[in-house]
Amino acid sequence: MLAVAGVLIAGGVNLDSARGMSAQRTPSAGAPNTLTLHADRSSPSDLELGGELAGLPPGATRYLTREDLLALPQVSYTVTDDANFTGPTQISGVLLEELTRRLSAAPATDMAVAICGDLYHANYPKAYIAEHHPVLVLQINGQPPPAWPKDSETHHYDMGPFLISHSKFTPSFKIFSHSDEAQIPWGVLGLEFREEKAVFSAIAPRGPDAANELVQSGYRIAQQNCFRCHNMGNEGGTKAGRPWLVLSAWATASPDYFAAYVRNPQSKNPQAQMRGNPNYDDKTIRALVAYFKTFSSSPQEQEKEKS
Repeated sequence: MLAVAGVLIAGGVNLDSARGMSAQRTPSAGAPNTLTLHADRSSPSDLELGGELAGLPPGATRYLTREDLLALPQVSYTVTDDANFTGPTQISGVLLEELTRRLSAAPATDMAVAICGDLYHANYPKAYIAEHHPVLVLQINGQPPPAWPKDSETHHYDMGPFLISHSKFTPSFKIFSHSDEAQIPWGVLGLEFREEKAVFSAIAPRGPDAANELVQSGYRIAQQNCFRCHNMGNEGGTKAGRPWLVLSAWATASPDYFAAYVRNPQSKNPQAQMRGNPNYDDKTIRALVAYFKTFSSSPQEQEKEKS
């Protein structure tokens, strides 16, 4: 849980820095508002598209080739603060806001969800896109995916066919000891365009204490962190293999175990792939516990947790 992008599973899934020393953008003025989407995949390097696409029924799947994407307005940056790279690295690609503008079905479906081969999901709400301008990377140091560096976690996995980065990431909020985190997945196979409210409503806190300030703080942290690898029904990543209600059961039955796992997963499971959060202070943990308990605890237990 609370994981970062991880192992790229062969075969994938089906979806039915300081600001660069040089930064360039090809203007999109006058460009067509729509793209010709392909009904069939022509190559493993095609970007799979789903969710709610303009002019198509919800749930339809379409594809864009790398050539299609390279024909769109491109941005180029030298990135120095992306943890996926070991030093200053030049990236180029298409802004997610450009893709959202051209592909999403309606203004309400302006949340992009990047889906990776290891079932990790990275969520890009409208506010995140507007604040951080994430880039769907097509080239690294001028090279296509076969020449890209391997993952920075030393597993030596390919980071293609796509990854997402930023020219520079500056946190836009802080909740207790959780700071706004850069969403920088690699092994990205596709994008879904979704309605933010519909996606996050799946994990909205429940019960009479849903509006409690501590619970809402935990909710916002969980949106950005836990939801990447843990699912609630059909929403969220499934990389971890432990659904939302399992996390709720841990938080309710054993808050100390939950806290230890969040901070240092390997202390509880040596095989855990999740990267820990040793910086999370007691109040941050309390917020997460209070939030997750709304899914399974009684009102009396929730009141005890807040005291």
